[in-house]
This record gives sequence, structure tokens and C-alpha cells, in this order.
Amino acid sequence: MDAPASPTTTLAANDPHDFKRRGVLFVLSSPSGAGKSTIARKLLGADDEIGMSVSYTTRPIRPGEVDGKDYHFVDLETFRDMVAKGEFLEWAHVFDHRYGTPKAQVWNELEQGRDILFDIDWQGAQQLHQLAGGDVVRVFILPPSMPILRERLERRATDSMVVINARMARAANEVSHWDGYDYVLVNDDVEHCFACVQTILAAERLKRSRQTGIIGFIRKLLR
Repeated sequence: MDAPASPTTTLAANDPHDFKRRGVLFVLSSPSGAGKSTIARKLLGADDEIGMSVSYTTRPIRPGEVDGKDYHFVDLETFRDMVAKGEFLEWAHVFDHRYGTPKAQVWNELEQGRDILFDIDWQGAQQLHQLAGGDVVRVFILPPSMPILRERLERRATDSMVVINARMARAANEVSHWDGYDYVLVNDDVEHCFACVQTILAAERLKRSRQTGIIGFIRKLLR
């Protein structure tokens, strides 16, 4: 039996006119360990119409990371200067480091109809929505339970217990902001959760407000 078409493929097939559209600022947020990074990687690998926002950060570069690809790594003085000049769409202070989204790059991609994926926390999502409004789609991913979230963090074996405890304390605060999102998903099955994320993105791309090319089509239709 043939595998069922993905939600993205199905909806794309229902849009044969391929109208010019405005891009989507697609936000994925979750507590650390709830799975948003895994889903983000799957989305980037499955969909060539969306690219990752490359943030600026003051944290040190980690082994295997590439400056300009994973993050733009800058010192604190440079970051503060960029904040003062209004060069960020949003920025946040997380675990002793700062992260910010460059404004000029995002606006350029958006106008060209490119979708941009954001892996940011609730503060960044709130700032982004305040500045970009209807261009932003916010998805919050919940763990099945807090004990399972702790188990996932411990299983990763990348943090000390002190850091894990801090992440769990932060997770409770992050979950309390779930109602600031457009969609809320529970990641108890990563493939199902990923399929839901694909469906959300596909539907948001087809919104009338983003179909900027449909106006010309309508005018021709009514001649």
C-alpha cells in the first residue's frame, strides 16, 4: 500500500495556481527537552520553503557549531550595541546568555515569500508578535508530563543535575505561558506531533491574508 501523502503535500496539490504569497514567521516554543529542536530539524529536512532564523548570541561557540550557520557569535558589547540600534526583532536573556533575531534579514525573507522558523522562548515569541503581528504563527509544544520531561533531560546526559533542576524550574514558568500561543500540541509521539506541525504550517500558508497574488487572479476572473 502506498504511504499516505503528508499534510503539506496534500494542501500544496490543492493550490495548483501557486499564487505569490507573503512568508510566515513560524515559531516553535517548548520547555527544554520537550522536543521542539527535533521537530524543527525534521521540518527543515522535509520542507525546502522554510529556513531557520539565525540568531545572534553571546554564548560561547560549541564543538561542531559554525559561526553564521548555527548562530552569529558576538561579544556582549557588540550585542548591547545592536540592541541600542534597534537591530533585533526580539531578544532575550536565557541562562546567562543573550539571544536576538536580526530584523533586516527577516523582513527581506518575508517579502520574498520565504517562511522563517524560530526556535525561541515565550518572551521572544511575545516580542515577535508585538512587532510582526499577523505574519507570526506561534506553536507551543508540551511534554506529556513533567516527570517525563525530567527523564528526557537526564537521558540526554549533557547537563549536570544543577542545570537540569534549573531547566525544570524554568519549564514550569514556560508552560504557564501556553495561552499566548495560537496552537498548543502535546509531544507524546514525535511523528504525530510533527505531522500536526506540518498541517498547521500548510494551512497558514493558504490563508487569504497571505495570498498576495490572488488579487490579480480575482480581477482577471471578473473581467
